[in-house]
Amino acid sequence: MSTDAIVVLKDDHKKIKKLFREFQDAGEDAAKAKGDIVKRIIEELTVHTYLENEVMYPEVRKLLPDLEDDVLESYEEHHVADILCAELAAMDAGDERFEAKTTVLIENVTHHIDEEEKDWFPQVREGVGRKQLQELGARMNDMREKAPRSPAQPSALKKAVDAVIA
Repeated sequence: MSTDAIVVLKDDHKKIKKLFREFQDAGEDAAKAKGDIVKRIIEELTVHTYLENEVMYPEVRKLLPDLEDDVLESYEEHHVADILCAELAAMDAGDERFEAKTTVLIENVTHHIDEEEKDWFPQVREGVGRKQLQELGARMNDMREKAPRSPAQPSALKKAVDAVIA
């Protein structure tokens, strides 16, 4: 398992995008299957967001002050995804707005992933040393097991709010 922070985050992105495709390919009359997939999406996004908010973003803010605006935008994008995840977690898969809300989540997160991978990660890789990226990735891997799995966990919501306020 790689400990390069960018590789760790890109691996998460691949898992999340795969779940998005599963949701989109599930078909129209697949409420149960879609509900199960959304539960997995919420878990993956909650863990991923936690790791970025706790490790990657604060460190990049310190090491690369020129990327401050990008980090703040990412916090806000995470905030929107957190709200959608919390709403989806409280909904029944048969709710008339469940699929529409999931579609909005997928669109927002896909946009965020694309921006990170095309614009932000290359800047971070250029500005942060290889050793530092490995240390950040190792910290994220260590924290993954204890990371919140649901937006309903108080630590997940508190960390998301604290990150935005900070």
